[in-house]
Amino acid sequence: MKNSLYISLFFVGGVIFGKFFHFTLPFEKHIEEYILYLLMFLIGITIGGDKQALRFLRRINFKILLLPFAVIVGSIAGALFVALFYGNTSFRDAIALGSGVGYYSLASVYIARLRTNLLGTEALLINIFREIFTLLATPFLVKFFGRESPIASGGATSMDTTLPVINKFSGSSYSIPAIVSGTTLTILVPLVITLIYL
Repeated sequence: MKNSLYISLFFVGGVIFGKFFHFTLPFEKHIEEYILYLLMFLIGITIGGDKQALRFLRRINFKILLLPFAVIVGSIAGALFVALFYGNTSFRDAIALGSGVGYYSLASVYIARLRTNLLGTEALLINIFREIFTLLATPFLVKFFGRESPIASGGATSMDTTLPVINKFSGSSYSIPAIVSGTTLTILVPLVITLIYL
């Protein structure tokens, strides 16, 4: 929760700063691209260096991989449903926004680079709200929708920021599915968003 609050404060601070102080960033035309390359490199280091996650992947049953695919399909379906009532968003953009599955840092940069900064900002806010919702609503999700529901709600964050609440309310036996789902979605997000805008 604290992490989400910090991210939201930095975002609001950036908007306020940008409104009152105008200056040119070095390499402004390509800065998002360079940030994206650095982000992908750091993600690669994180996944490559996480021996525990790799050990989990070797031990799990293939069926567990159905969970992250169900999460991404459900997220896209939900985004398309909302787009029916929110006429300003095209179905293609709605699919891209749904494909972020909680991964606000990468999804927002990708969408901003491939489409517009405004859509990238929407992706950032949607995915931050998804994480905050999961952190706050997990006890209710478990009670009314089952122990897997916070994993689906957390999306890519179920491997890190929302994992403690999933572990607490769903039980420790759901930690492995949460990590596998979150890791798989983390890998899928950039691939799916890129394919959408080909």
